[in-house]
Amino acid sequence: MDDSRRYGNRVDEALQFNQKRCLTWFREYTAPDDPDTLGPEGMEKFCEDIGVEPENIVMLVLAYRMQARQMGFFTQEEWLRGLSDLQCDSVSKIQARLDHLRCLLNDQNHFKAIYRYAYDFARDKDQRSMDMDTAKAMLALLLGKHWSLYTNFSHFLEQSKYKVINKDQWCNILEFSRTINIDLTNYDVDGAWPVMLDEFVDWLKANRAKTSEDGS
Repeated sequence: MDDSRRYGNRVDEALQFNQKRCLTWFREYTAPDDPDTLGPEGMEKFCEDIGVEPENIVMLVLAYRMQARQMGFFTQEEWLRGLSDLQCDSVSKIQARLDHLRCLLNDQNHFKAIYRYAYDFARDKDQRSMDMDTAKAMLALLLGKHWSLYTNFSHFLEQSKYKVINKDQWCNILEFSRTINIDLTNYDVDGAWPVMLDEFVDWLKANRAKTSEDGS
């Protein structure tokens, strides 16, 4: 075999997904006493290697593609499932796929699936609901840049009696952000919204009325 053909074969091998190479890469981030789980320290190194901050939303999308169960951890099975699907077995390959992962957020159906996934991914597995600090952090990540009423809603949560958010509330917050006008004119008080969102609407209307009075 001539040198050019050998070189071509090596290039082909490097471009093709290799599960063994993917697994060897995974082991760079695991500890000897728990080689099948990539934990918080390994996650930090992984993020550093691919040039992404751990709190960047693209990491949530990657976790979604792996169907990872717990924030801050990837199991070997999850790693192989997600990266086999993405055909990535090296730092350079995953870096080349980051824009693809970000683009999934621009598709309404994918975004909805990622948003719903984020609830179970981020909540404490010992609790049925998500604690408020986690919920506010995840809402800021997912809706902060896209929902015009997000800042108002965040302020509402801060002064409210709510300590947790359940899954029904979580899912309805997305639906509310997508369908309700900024002036709230199409909000149906008799609709099937959770009480939390009824209270948010009342709170926001009262705040706006007060602001209007103060300005007049």
